[in-house]
Amino acid sequence: MLWLLRHADALDGQPDEQRPLSEKGRRQASVVGAALAKLGVHIDACLSSPRLRAVETATLACAPLGLEVHVTPELRGGPFDPEAVAAGWGRDVLLVGHEPDLSRVVHDLTGARVRMKKGGIAAIDRRELIVLMRPAELAAIAG
Repeated sequence: MLWLLRHADALDGQPDEQRPLSEKGRRQASVVGAALAKLGVHIDACLSSPRLRAVETATLACAPLGLEVHVTPELRGGPFDPEAVAAGWGRDVLLVGHEPDLSRVVHDLTGARVRMKKGGIAAIDRRELIVLMRPAELAAIAG
């Protein structure tokens, strides 16, 4: 299964690559990990964009799952081949990145038209959209 996580809420500023998460974003990212852990989701690997807000999101979201974050330049921003990026990391891979790239991946793989919210997650299995959750839904699951 391919999991897609949009980075959580970040502070404004320059340079763009070094924008950290806001307090809201830290809460959003932590909730993602708590919700996935509560649901018993298994993920083999977590790959993140090198942009600070994505790395921080990945780190907070993957901590409850016991996963190390691997920075992947292909997720920096712009079109990418999700299957090529995830290849060799296992069957269930979490990609942490940016918009509009992640929504485009969902569309390209499934035909679904979605708009990934900051801190939102999607899961695709065999080119079918299995899960699409916004931060509020993840918070309800996490408790």
